[in-house]
Amino acid sequence: MSITVAVDVRSVSKIFGAGTGQEVTALDDVSVSIAQNEFFTLLGPSGCGKTTLLRLIAGFEHATHGSILLEGAEISALPPFQRPVNTVFQNYALFPHMSVSQNISFGLEMQGRTKDEVADTVGAMLSLVKMENLKDRQIDQISGGQQQRVALARALAPRPKVLLLDEPLSALDLKLRKEMQVELKRLQHETGITFIFVTHDQEEALTMSDRVAVMNEGRILQVGAPHEIYNRPNDRFVADFIGDTNFISAEIIERDGNEIRMRLSSGIEIMIPAPPDLPQSGEITLAIRPEQARIASDGDAASIQGSLTDEIYIGTDTQYYIDIGTTSPFVVRVQNANGETQRIPTGTSVGISVDAKTIQILRD
Repeated sequence: MSITVAVDVRSVSKIFGAGTGQEVTALDDVSVSIAQNEFFTLLGPSGCGKTTLLRLIAGFEHATHGSILLEGAEISALPPFQRPVNTVFQNYALFPHMSVSQNISFGLEMQGRTKDEVADTVGAMLSLVKMENLKDRQIDQISGGQQQRVALARALAPRPKVLLLDEPLSALDLKLRKEMQVELKRLQHETGITFIFVTHDQEEALTMSDRVAVMNEGRILQVGAPHEIYNRPNDRFVADFIGDTNFISAEIIERDGNEIRMRLSSGIEIMIPAPPDLPQSGEITLAIRPEQARIASDGDAASIQGSLTDEIYIGTDTQYYIDIGTTSPFVVRVQNANGETQRIPTGTSVGISVDAKTIQILRD
């Protein structure tokens, strides 16, 4: 099945202060294609260039080099109001002197829509975001989560081809943020509009996205479905930024077909599946997710040995911190089935078992 591209970013660079001798490269030769009807997330730490890329698509900034196409048409030279995209800002940018309905209708009225069309669209948007009963409230009379729904309704009302969302959940408390993650995904699914979402929150990206682009220092490091990014990161930065990860140095001993034998810092040798382009020898870094390791039971073969230094109960899980002789402790995360947790005295010598198939080989 062929995929129709909504937004195509081609070799885009953005240099602030070009020619001044104090240049700052915000984006460095970025290329990415985003499909129609896709929930696509730009994920990375502060200053990585994700908001700059969003602003280039919106037309608030202009690229130093490269081009941006929307459904095959070059839009780099178009001003924001001529681009069929809308933006939901971090602070929502609602009009405080207007009611909920008036905020939603404002953009439609500016486009010259008829009164009947405006009324029908506002009604449909209020229904979509479940705000029918609050349509006459002033903005300062509704909650932060409700304000965000109004901002979404206003942005969706003109039926843009692409909706840009610049960290819209960052001002909400944890519970409301989780509720809005589900709500945003529902809205994207029901409208069929391409969503491009910017966040530094890994959980948001994994929860809502069809695909995620991980960015750092003005570059896109990896693009893929959430499970691909999490389970098969391209490099150490991606593995470290997406979720919690244990990193272990290992030495390659020999290759045997599609598997490789390596020696861990504990001295134990293990065999794991290996990519075809892995060198025959040398030092490598292994990444192991905390939930993919377990405390070895009596009689189990342990891949790693260590001493328990701490145990932290976090409700659904318990995290065990184990000194294995590396700079950082090895973390094992165990789900608390039936509300029970395995209590282990600090200082106890423990073994750690890991399924070799879950170990990731990284290139630093």
